[in-house]
Amino acid sequence: MNGSVVNGCADSSVSKRRRLEGKVAIVTGGASGFGESTVRLFAEQGAKVLIADVQDDLGLSLCNDLVSESGYNDVIYVHCDVTQDSQVKNAVDTAISKFGKLDIMFNNAGIPGNLDFTILDTDYENFKRVFEVNVFGPLLGAKHAARVMIPAKSGVILFTSSSASVVSGESPHSYTVSKHAVVGLMKNLCVELGQYGIRVNCISPGSVSTPLLTTAMGLEKTAVDDIVCSSAVLKGVVPTAEDVAEAALYLVSDSSKFVSGINLVVDGGYSTTNPTYTNVIKQTFAALAKDTC
Repeated sequence: MNGSVVNGCADSSVSKRRRLEGKVAIVTGGASGFGESTVRLFAEQGAKVLIADVQDDLGLSLCNDLVSESGYNDVIYVHCDVTQDSQVKNAVDTAISKFGKLDIMFNNAGIPGNLDFTILDTDYENFKRVFEVNVFGPLLGAKHAARVMIPAKSGVILFTSSSASVVSGESPHSYTVSKHAVVGLMKNLCVELGQYGIRVNCISPGSVSTPLLTTAMGLEKTAVDDIVCSSAVLKGVVPTAEDVAEAALYLVSDSSKFVSGINLVVDGGYSTTNPTYTNVIKQTFAALAKDTC
């Protein structure tokens, strides 16, 4: 299904000002999880969106949903393995041929890889595969986006990293190192491409019960939500993929026109502290109080 495309045109009847009106965006990994929520929000905000993914059924279904449910017809799907240069090039070229330009490249596709938490359990092939998807894929996306954005002297390149880029010891080595690499790539590109008016940023979500995380953990969504909420610093909020989409909207819209080179962590403050000491103290005093009684 390489190069398969679903065509159409966004509903112009929305009266309120839409923050991405007239913009053209590509979202890799756009068929599910953070990508799907972002595609829906970008379309709602007036963008023409190309979904680039390998999940053909989900991608085509999302296009059909957006047309039938909301009338957002300027959303198309292209099969794209982000590790293949020719397919990433095709996605960018398709956006240009269909919509005439490219304003936003959201390099969102990624995989968790195997849960190899110890160095002795490291699977070399898994490590290579995680880097291929999580680092080389975004590099290709940025390269082909820059190819068309540099002549236009404008554009936004956005990456999905992870809170694993700022918190250590909680994610597999392959995943953690790959997400650190994405932040490094973003910072270098911010400096290189700023001279052309191109902004480059990252989003680093904390744990959210997307299909990717629930599958990796082998748990139901409600169980993952319970774990996330129990360990959260910010209480009373269940984090969702839509929260990440809202952060992406801010970073690609003109609201952040002078924001470049940042790694926006969306984790409710989780990465600001280590709760272990506090928890041990609480448990100790609770035990003392129980013994006293």
